[in-house]
Amino acid sequence: MTQLQKYFLAILPPSDFLQQVHELKLKIREEFGIKYALKSPPHITLRMPYLYNELKEERMVGLINSFAKDYSPFSLQVKGTDQFRGRVIFLDILAGDDLFQMQKALRIFCKRNLNLKDELSDLSFHPHMTVAFRDIKKHQFQAVFDFVRKQDLAANFVVKSFFLLKHQNGIWEPKIEILLKK
Repeated sequence: MTQLQKYFLAILPPSDFLQQVHELKLKIREEFGIKYALKSPPHITLRMPYLYNELKEERMVGLINSFAKDYSPFSLQVKGTDQFRGRVIFLDILAGDDLFQMQKALRIFCKRNLNLKDELSDLSFHPHMTVAFRDIKKHQFQAVFDFVRKQDLAANFVVKSFFLLKHQNGIWEPKIEILLKK
């Protein structure tokens, strides 16, 4: 019997920066009552959420691990604040071709090996780390944006892995770490 579960694939920053971004999300909740972004850890989405048979989770993880063995760690930088269409506020990601090539290959891999359909945002990949979205009221958007920009969060780090996240009890939790092994 099929048991569909929600998953997605993402890069999580190192724990110290992850904590800084989480604390920013908590401040946004305190100041503005915006909390939807707290349902997931700070991350950079590589593959948008999808439904997959939970009974085949082990197989899926094995396939994704086989994909990752062909990729080497790479550097990226988190710097600046930006937004999408007045509805999403995020920390901007400055990355080289390594990230874009891996994400494109992962999208194709997921389509061929996991039978996942492309999402529009998978096709037009814009790496970012969301700090507020969905429950931002139009009238408060600029104030929240300015608040985030003033925090001036930034980091440089080497990406050595990405994660399979699973939706459990209303929140997204890192389930499996996938190491880049090349």
